Amino acid sequence: MNPELLLSRIRVVLCRPSHPGNIGAAARAMKTMGLSDLRLVAPRAFPDPEADARATGAVDLLERAKIHDTLHEALAGSVLAIALSARHRDLGPPLGQPREMAAELLAHARHGEVALVFGNETVGLSNEEIQCCQAAVTIPANPAFSSLNLGAAVQVLCYELRVAAYSGLPPAHDPLVTPFSSPLATHDEVEGLYGHLESVMTETGFLNPAQPGRLMPKLRRLFGRARLEKDEVNILRGILAATRVRTGHGR
Repeated sequence: MNPELLLSRIRVVLCRPSHPGNIGAAARAMKTMGLSDLRLVAPRAFPDPEADARATGAVDLLERAKIHDTLHEALAGSVLAIALSARHRDLGPPLGQPREMAAELLAHARHGEVALVFGNETVGLSNEEIQCCQAAVTIPANPAFSSLNLGAAVQVLCYELRVAAYSGLPPAHDPLVTPFSSPLATHDEVEGLYGHLESVMTETGFLNPAQPGRLMPKLRRLFGRARLEKDEVNILRGILAATRVRTGHGR
């Protein structure tokens, strides 16, 4: 299934957010990763100019955000909900890691809408809210300082979702990226480079033909790892030709 379609089926639900700036930061985090469905459960202040300011170019997500009175309303129609929790709850679902939970969320997104649920900045999710979800995820932060800003937590999990959606690869047609590469160099072209390199090193005294040691085998191994392209071979041979002229061996 198309990765963008999968990402469009993921709701990011913020329960009882107290700071409008964090709502804006979450919207920005979502948009950078291709998510767009923001749900707010009983926000303390929204809409709010601070949310708009923190959202930067993601104000459109704030304008389309749906506001609900309860988490049950926000989850209506979803086929899976995963809660973010910093700790294990006695009656809550077991805690999974972000990467595995992202994969599970996307697998269910093939069948319908899913949700990623975040709690209040101060107290997180209540036990009742956790029990509305079928799974839970925790971000493995430094145990000595595990406090994570709401916008940052949204960014971490949205990033994992995007990586999983694209199987670790970037989108094939990113309009902001102009790919560049030339064809791989042929065996003959690479051998020509080695011959050219060896002769220039000999002419400049860097290589003693009587005692070559392992210099050329090491250089072959180096360039072999690089999988040289035609343009790269031409650049290197141009440098060698210029070196010959500067040292007087090209006349």
